[in-house]
Amino acid sequence: MHRTERGTGAGSDAAAGRALAEELLDGCAAAAPPPGAGPDVWLAFAEQVRSRAHGGRRPPVPAPPALRLCHPSGWIREAALAEPDAPVELVAVLTTDRAAPVRDRARTLMERTLRTRPEATLRAVTPLALRLGRRHRGDWILERFEEALLRQAAAAPPWWHLPGPPTASGGTAAPGGATAPGGATAPGGATASGGTTAHVLAGLLDGPDRQARQFAVRLALTGPGRADALECARRAAAEPDPATAALWTDAALAAPGSEADAVIDVLTGARIPAVRAAGVTALRRAGRAAEGARYLADGSGLVRACARWLVGQDGGDAHGHYRWLVRDPAGPSPYAVAGLAECGREEDTDLLRGLVAHPVGPVRAAALAGLRRREAVVEDSVLLALLDDPAPSVAREASLALLPVVRRLDPSYLAERLDVRGPLHVRRAAFRLLRARGGIHALRAAVALIDDWHPRTRATARAAVYACPWHPARFDGEADRAELAALLKRSAKLFDDYGLGLRRSRLGLTS
Repeated sequence: MHRTERGTGAGSDAAAGRALAEELLDGCAAAAPPPGAGPDVWLAFAEQVRSRAHGGRRPPVPAPPALRLCHPSGWIREAALAEPDAPVELVAVLTTDRAAPVRDRARTLMERTLRTRPEATLRAVTPLALRLGRRHRGDWILERFEEALLRQAAAAPPWWHLPGPPTASGGTAAPGGATAPGGATAPGGATASGGTTAHVLAGLLDGPDRQARQFAVRLALTGPGRADALECARRAAAEPDPATAALWTDAALAAPGSEADAVIDVLTGARIPAVRAAGVTALRRAGRAAEGARYLADGSGLVRACARWLVGQDGGDAHGHYRWLVRDPAGPSPYAVAGLAECGREEDTDLLRGLVAHPVGPVRAAALAGLRRREAVVEDSVLLALLDDPAPSVAREASLALLPVVRRLDPSYLAERLDVRGPLHVRRAAFRLLRARGGIHALRAAVALIDDWHPRTRATARAAVYACPWHPARFDGEADRAELAALLKRSAKLFDDYGLGLRRSRLGLTS
């Protein structure tokens, strides 16, 4: 039941689709998107073929069906729909085609495919149909796919028999993927009642596509029968997408049943903070408000806030508990320190100041963040020394605390920390402050880092150099033309001939 999001991402999938289109246009017959390719691959493939063909690059002759289905000519696209091996994904794309004859024929073909091969079509095309549903004329395919699932759902077992962890009712996941009441499974993976939708929904619910999971959850929760609260809670706890997890969480907490305690225990152990927070809040309704103190030092601020509310509702003192946690001889949790700062009591400022010298880096960082949250004064010398802290989180918090007073800091002290041989987090903290200071100090720092080995630092530095106006009047009293010319020469590779010439003319350089 645990899953991870697609590792490539929509941007990488789109790039893969464009690359496959280019290869197929070059005559590589094996370059069409393979079965199971993501929806963004197919959409980018179709768009790339169409745009390149519009630009004069015609498909090879004879062209494979995948190219003819994306051809700029509506006549060719319509004729290609008669091919027996036309990819069903491209047929789906053509159901939103601007040409009515192409669109109508594609829709007729899709209707027939949904009738003859419902399970395979729903599995393969549902994620793509959800993308197409956002297009002009895309409501048709979205409605048909929802109807196809709901039409068969009436004959399928209640959705809580979908594959997953064993449920309280005794159902178990069968090898074919679908489960029947009491655990009976029909041959081929279909349920004993004859429905295949449970199998399809199971694939969508556990698939890598976030939008398809949300779609399947909504359909599952509107299906026949009551929701299995414990199964909903398990899926909420394992779901990596917050919006989808919220659907499971709401269903788990709304479903009646005798498993309220088990549901709450599952939710409070979830990976997504909003799910844990919902579980913590539900403790009061279950008569377990006294357990709220266990979550006061949660890693999420949302969960900590819910825990403080719960402790208060039970008549407890969350602030006093935080002070006890922070004074724990075994060492405070950084999240307990953060929670103490969130309480906003003036008497905690000295306690937070004392934790700035704590031997554990995350605790020091949490104390600095808490002082900044309270707008408490910390001496510049203390914060400047913490820029060299071995813990990256401490250096970052120190730099953020120094931002409001950056104009009174010694820029040479910060510039010394830009050495590429030094720690990355120290260099980034110093660069953050020099950028905030602006003027020639920001430009010097940016030029010094345009070849930094760290990609993000290098990109930020180059963007700052490129955005610089390179006009002497902007640096009046800070730098002369000679220094600006030297800095421009060091960064000349970032500009094309026109851009470099423009900046040179602003500096009055004629040769």
